[in-house]
Amino acid sequence: MKFVDEVSIFVKAGDGGNGMMSFRREKFIEKGGPNGGDGGDGGSIYLEADENLNTLVDYRYTRRFHAQNGQKGGSTDCTGAKGEDLILPVPVGTTVIDAATQEIMGDLTKAGQRLLVAQGGWHGLGNTRFKSSTNRAPRQTTPGKPGDARDLKLELKVLADVGLLGLPNAGKSTFIRSVSAAKPKVADYPFTTLVPNLGVVSVGRYKSFVIADIPGLIEGAAEGAGLGIRFLKHLARTRLLLHLVDMVPPDGSDPADAAEIILHELEKFSPALMQRDRWLVLNKADQLLDEEREERMRQVVERLDWKGPVFVISALESDGTEALAQAIMRYLDERTLRIAEDPQYAEALAELDRQIEDEARARLQELDDQRALRRAGVKAADEVDDDDFDDDDDGEGGAEIFYVR
Repeated sequence: MKFVDEVSIFVKAGDGGNGMMSFRREKFIEKGGPNGGDGGDGGSIYLEADENLNTLVDYRYTRRFHAQNGQKGGSTDCTGAKGEDLILPVPVGTTVIDAATQEIMGDLTKAGQRLLVAQGGWHGLGNTRFKSSTNRAPRQTTPGKPGDARDLKLELKVLADVGLLGLPNAGKSTFIRSVSAAKPKVADYPFTTLVPNLGVVSVGRYKSFVIADIPGLIEGAAEGAGLGIRFLKHLARTRLLLHLVDMVPPDGSDPADAAEIILHELEKFSPALMQRDRWLVLNKADQLLDEEREERMRQVVERLDWKGPVFVISALESDGTEALAQAIMRYLDERTLRIAEDPQYAEALAELDRQIEDEARARLQELDDQRALRRAGVKAADEVDDDDFDDDDDGEGGAEIFYVR
């Protein structure tokens, strides 16, 4: 299944049914009076978080959704039928944004959670509603109100406790295969991971956490190099970041340089995300002798001036991965306990989460605007006509240009 984490859709709630103008007409009853019924309310549209979904691919091609209209009122004081509500399932972790105002309408972070995105129109009133002692044959009715209509932008951010950062081929996918039942693709070439992968890590009998493997970053990712920074938004809701570094890069470069590249791109994407708790994990230790391993670790830590926890593992050999998983579980338990006991700490984390969300959204919108400008520039260049129709006068030395998309 194709992974889709951003879509734009149009939703239109049902219109309310019109009120009915009708009079009672029976034999031997000369003036039966009004008996026109009210119309029915239009159906509303809700989004509902479904834990069985993990992508927005269902909304990639079907993008317009209409709820049922309410029926008009009937005679003999019959009320029109209500329009049926439309419930659209989305993955847990979906953020709903009004495309016109860029206002966040809500976050669906729990299974079964519902969000009203388009209110159905109110029903119209039949002429029975207007009868009075002075108006015994009213001919007034009201039409049903139109239902809400709006363009929505849906953004999916995977919900994971731990997120993996690193260059391509740092061993992120191998690590997630080692500690969980997830089976992401592993190969000896860059960008084997093209979409985020989730794995559930069991620690002990009744404890577990979710870990997210996102595609690797390269230098210049903030400007769109490689796969860019599009998937970094999936780290916005994680509680801990693991920075995986290859201790023995295949090109012979310094592991500290690789770590600095990631930190630089992360800071350009969201300075607030840099404040998230991060652990340094030096991978592929099986390729070094014990003395070399210790020396390499010391050099990286000193070069980065790293103050947080440092782990040396071999994801391929599952060496050190169990101890790392145990440490992560302890950290998550302590964090949860502190949130429950310290309201100020909980508020500080909530504020950091909001800041990360805002910075990530602003950065991605900036990149989208830049891409739109480039596309507009290419289109404008393609529309320039050569009106002399004289190929002989054109230079023959120009290179032929192909735009590959």
